[in-house]
Amino acid sequence: MGTLSAPVPAERKQPSHETSRVALVGVHGFGVHHLRNLERLQANGVVRLVAVADPNPPTPGALPPGTAVFSNLDELLAGTPALDLVIVATPIQTHAQLALATLPHADLYLEKPPVASLADFNRLQEAAGAAGRSVQVGFQSLGSRALPAIEELLAAGEIGTLLGISATGRWVRDRAYYKRSRWAGKRSLDGVDVVDGVATNPLAHAIATALRIAGARTVDDLASVETDLYRANDIESDDTSVIRIRTAAGLPITCALTLCAAESVEPYITLQGSEGTAVFHYTEDRLTVSSAAGKRETIYGRVDLTEDLLEHRHQLRSAQGLATGAPLISPLADSGAFMKVLEAIRTAESPALIPGQHVTWEGEGDAARAVINGIEDALERSTAAHATFSELGLPWARTAVDAGRPVLSLPDGGLPGGTAIETGHAGVVLATLQSGAGLAPRLSPRPYLHPVRTLAGVKVTDHLPADHPWHLGAGFALQDVNGSNFWGGKTYTRAAGRYEERQDHGRIIERSALSGAGLLEQELSWQAPDSTELLRERRTTGSRLVDRRTWQLELRTELTAVVDSSLGSPGSNGAFGSGYGGFFWRLPACTGAEVFTLEGRGEPAVHGSASPWLAWAAEFPEGPATLVFAAPAEAQDPWFVRQADYPAVGSALAWNRPVELAAGDSLVRTFTVWIVDAKLSPAEVAELAASRSSANE
Repeated sequence: MGTLSAPVPAERKQPSHETSRVALVGVHGFGVHHLRNLERLQANGVVRLVAVADPNPPTPGALPPGTAVFSNLDELLAGTPALDLVIVATPIQTHAQLALATLPHADLYLEKPPVASLADFNRLQEAAGAAGRSVQVGFQSLGSRALPAIEELLAAGEIGTLLGISATGRWVRDRAYYKRSRWAGKRSLDGVDVVDGVATNPLAHAIATALRIAGARTVDDLASVETDLYRANDIESDDTSVIRIRTAAGLPITCALTLCAAESVEPYITLQGSEGTAVFHYTEDRLTVSSAAGKRETIYGRVDLTEDLLEHRHQLRSAQGLATGAPLISPLADSGAFMKVLEAIRTAESPALIPGQHVTWEGEGDAARAVINGIEDALERSTAAHATFSELGLPWARTAVDAGRPVLSLPDGGLPGGTAIETGHAGVVLATLQSGAGLAPRLSPRPYLHPVRTLAGVKVTDHLPADHPWHLGAGFALQDVNGSNFWGGKTYTRAAGRYEERQDHGRIIERSALSGAGLLEQELSWQAPDSTELLRERRTTGSRLVDRRTWQLELRTELTAVVDSSLGSPGSNGAFGSGYGGFFWRLPACTGAEVFTLEGRGEPAVHGSASPWLAWAAEFPEGPATLVFAAPAEAQDPWFVRQADYPAVGSALAWNRPVELAAGDSLVRTFTVWIVDAKLSPAEVAELAASRSSANE
């Protein structure tokens, strides 16, 4: 049971000795927030709002008495002497021009994003430096007192080593949101960059906050930025995207964001540690820490960025111009990393339109809003695996660069002997080979089959699920080969007596491949983290049509030890009942699942048993299907089965003891799976399995 700490009060800034003369440019939209804040500060004697500028005049009574009103900034600057601070809260595409005009006259508070291109950002930095002005950028979340607390918990190792950061944003926006102005949802307007997308405007704080936690402030603090941009609405910019960042220090940051959720949820940043996690809901200044010590939650206060800028000015001037004051919380220079992200989005390929069959519209007229089917699960998968929507293989996403290659297909001619296929799916791709080369190192990159489908097109594999992102379709992997983890995720060691996060992940690389009709032969290399080759594998994948509703997949692996090798599992290392490793099949979410063998029924009865076959029958999203797994002819290894926690079946090579191979020795396992377009009964499965025995006699 977690504990809720008392809120930490906001840090109070002492007002400067002189009231600051402030002007506001833009009194509508987010400018209303600034008006309210300035009213509070003026009541406290901190500022005096002397002038505003907006082509659309403010409503009567919206301004303090005596505030001058101008239609544009040039008129304001000409008619308002001795300004201390100008706040710019106008559309994105106007920021650069207005900021450059302001800097010769006053310090600047510039709403986020600061400008719409990296070139304008560089111009603005030069101008601010030349004018000797302070510029605060309006990333309000950076004023949270939770951020110093996060620095402290990371320094103390409370959640172990920081492995990655993710940002998740699930908001709702209707058609009216995109009709509020000419620039809403635009990439450009009248030839001027706007870049008003989910990642650069409404959920820009998610990216900015994740970058700040990672210590990434400048352009040089980022090694790479990848974008995967989509839109469900009739707009130019993105409303649903993944932004994947890698810092110069090698830390992955994945931001999965949408304005097309079923319901709005407060966005959050997740710190993925080796010994726990920390989740920061930045709009609420709420930090939840989960570790071996338990779970705790604290709500923090927040420093107002306008007050922070005013106090910064006062400290500089009280020190007679010497730069001895506290640094700004969100100075212009520290937006460099964010601007590198914005530039990647600005110059990226236009967002792809999500086909209508994957979008549900809720509401009527301008209140109608797009909901992308299954978007919540997609966001979770993306952040868990640090993968783009394309890499997840979502049905509405662009084809990934490494999208896999079809290796097993149903020929248009149907079954041998001229028997017709009644499903109407002749030519369907039965299995696609993924190289896995682009996966995060922690997932132990390796080749695997996904998706695998029935003759009728029912998908019966899953990959990169949020609960175990290292579960990769159908394939062959081991968690322990001479201390290298080829499975992914944490490693169980006998010495620790628990799962630990270790930098021990190997990878399996395809050296060569030869494919023909219904057959794929691969030569694979199992390489330790230091690239030492431990095993060589010859993997053969084949298929055979059985009848109108059934096809047979056969996977044969021959492992040859390059050096003396010990092939192990969590079970062989002391984790009772967790002997997974070897052949493994992750199934997609399904209902009404029944798992059984010749002798038993249900997960408790079949898990760990050594039966000649095991069946999984269920209703999948596209229809009913049964998978019948035959034990390898070479040895009846125990079955590894999960049904309650997640759907998966494996044949455990090293259930409770390691397999030892001397250098040059080989091990062979052959696995047969029947994939059927129906939920079979135990009697029907037994009959199908008996046909294999008859065929082999």
